[in-house]
Amino acid sequence: MGRKGLDPVTLSVLASALSGIAEEMGAVLIRGAYSSNIKERRDCSTALFDANGNMVAQAEHIPVHLGAMPEAVRAVMDRDPEPGDVFAINDPYSGGTHLPDITLVSPVAYGGDIVGYAVTRAHHSDVGGMRPGSMPSDSREIFQEGIIIPPVRLVQSGEYVRDVLDLLLANVRTPGLRRGDLRAQIAANNIAGARIEELIERRGRETVLAAFSEVVLYAERRAREAVRELPDGEHSAEDFMEGDGSTDEDIPIRASVKIAGDEMTVDFSGTSPAVRGNINCPLPVTRSACFFALRVLLPKDVPANAGTYAPLEIRAPEGSLVNAAYPAAVVAGNVETSNRIADTVLAALAGFAPREIPAQGQGTMNNTIIGGAGEGSNWTYYETIGGGQGASSRGPGPSGVHVGMSNTLNTPVEAFELEYPMRVTRYELLYDSGGAGEHRGGDGVVRAIQVLEPASLSLLTDRRRHAPGGVEGGEPGRVGRNTLNGEELPPKTSRELQEGDVVTVETPGGGGYGRPVG
Repeated sequence: MGRKGLDPVTLSVLASALSGIAEEMGAVLIRGAYSSNIKERRDCSTALFDANGNMVAQAEHIPVHLGAMPEAVRAVMDRDPEPGDVFAINDPYSGGTHLPDITLVSPVAYGGDIVGYAVTRAHHSDVGGMRPGSMPSDSREIFQEGIIIPPVRLVQSGEYVRDVLDLLLANVRTPGLRRGDLRAQIAANNIAGARIEELIERRGRETVLAAFSEVVLYAERRAREAVRELPDGEHSAEDFMEGDGSTDEDIPIRASVKIAGDEMTVDFSGTSPAVRGNINCPLPVTRSACFFALRVLLPKDVPANAGTYAPLEIRAPEGSLVNAAYPAAVVAGNVETSNRIADTVLAALAGFAPREIPAQGQGTMNNTIIGGAGEGSNWTYYETIGGGQGASSRGPGPSGVHVGMSNTLNTPVEAFELEYPMRVTRYELLYDSGGAGEHRGGDGVVRAIQVLEPASLSLLTDRRRHAPGGVEGGEPGRVGRNTLNGEELPPKTSRELQEGDVVTVETPGGGGYGRPVG
């Protein structure tokens, strides 16, 4: 029996029910969204929290979104939310990740009391700022990256706060899409409230609320058991970001992982100070990357919630690249630096469990952002492009997939060409770009895009110099490459495009595992 009387069968049933609600939230959001970035690529995440702000269930969505959600919920709780409210937030220094990720938080009420929170986070393909798509390579402070939204009521007592909505939409280039995507997020939050109410009516309030606590405690027990099985000790690793948009110099990230019993500490002492460009990370993003690295080590059946990460302590020096201070630019920290943090922590963890940690995957999201104005309306395209996953002791790495902190899909060519004044001229696997080994790394892809009218381009990429490493004698994967009309571009750059220009992104392959046979 659990400490509140829940037997294992009841707890298992209710844990599955809560996870199912989070998954249904995601389905509603994806099906209701207007932009291809959400309805096609599924660049969004959903989760349920208890009344104390602890995550109790999440859908299998975006790692960098989900690990940073608790700060957003706590920021909203400080604003005295009421049943019928929906709060919006994207401020990375108040619980967000980067400005394009807008989080909506709704209190879930039963009998007039708040029993939890429904949360959606979605990447909006424009939130204003200095360049279309709101992900410039050349921002130097957060104000250049878009509208900053502190925790603010978007809906009050079930009705839109029109002044707030009008203010948000007046600061973006594609207000119709933004309005539709926000409505889809609200609908997803609403379905969570309805399903929790149904669950309480069927199972009883005390039983459901007990399940909220028990599922978190269960996850913590399982996580601590897994950490306890690792040998005590300390291992360190170092990796590099390839410039920050203002300089092309390597920027170091250093991580030391210490395990003592069932506790794990990740210390980033020695990591670069915050930089002038926009690859800085707010602490919630760094925390997400560490959560992801720990999750790789855990058995697959351990639920992901607040308890899963209870054994983990993170030490990130204030003012460093991995704990930047306001108003540092951070838009690429969420998408690029998060991957390098995860790579570095995983490399350190390999010292404890070498056969459990795969070779490095592509280690970048290959962010491609293009936007312009045509026939009286603005348009913005954003996509992260898949590449090679690292091989492991269990087999070769998959090809053409999103790796690490991203878990999205591609934009189908048909949807792409229907929505944007652009054409995909090439899209295929880069065969043999994965590292050789006993098990070969996954292959990257090549995606070539021709613009049919003048537009603005931003690229935020990495692993263009430092290849994804192999392990146990496996060879590294091939580095990525960006070109404009055949001319090589830096990893992070912004350019103006003319009609007919072709942007080509070749993504990295994954590292190989084990020495090649023969």
